[in-house]
Amino acid sequence: MDDYVRSVEAALFAANGPLSLDDIALYAGEGDVAAALASLADHYAGRGIELVERGGRWHFQTAPDLAHLLRREREEPRRLSRAATETLAIIAYHEPVSRAEIEAIRGVQISRGTLDVLMEAGWVRTAGRRESPGRPLTYATTADFLTHFNLGSRRDLPGIDDLKAAGLLDPLDEEALQLQLESGEDED
Repeated sequence: MDDYVRSVEAALFAANGPLSLDDIALYAGEGDVAAALASLADHYAGRGIELVERGGRWHFQTAPDLAHLLRREREEPRRLSRAATETLAIIAYHEPVSRAEIEAIRGVQISRGTLDVLMEAGWVRTAGRRESPGRPLTYATTADFLTHFNLGSRRDLPGIDDLKAAGLLDPLDEEALQLQLESGEDED
């Protein structure tokens, strides 16, 4: 392993959180960061820790099949309210999105606390202001959201077919849909 790859490894190991390619270059100096990361990923493949990329940021993590060995206490899963879960899903699939747009999609108003909970968890951030009357704030997901849900990017979010297959969406009533289509044809 050459000195540059070792310096990239040291920067990633000592970092408080995931690093972008530019951050790594700041610590490790001039060199081929992508090649060094590829070398390290190969080196750590199949080991107790692995090098992973989430949302364009790199970090070491425990191999998923060994994570249970390091848990001394049972982790309490973070329970989100239904409103917070729906709001997070809307932001993830429609970002950047304003509060009014979230409320229009949900069909009900959201309390201020709902967005605060998501922001405190580090999963949602303000993404600027919309260029419309009142210049409302817009919201987007964070790199921590991608890391927590083990997503490489937003493109890895499940689609409707994936959600139906997992049983998370009610199957569409084919007969009712067919009746709707037939009644629409009669009107033409």
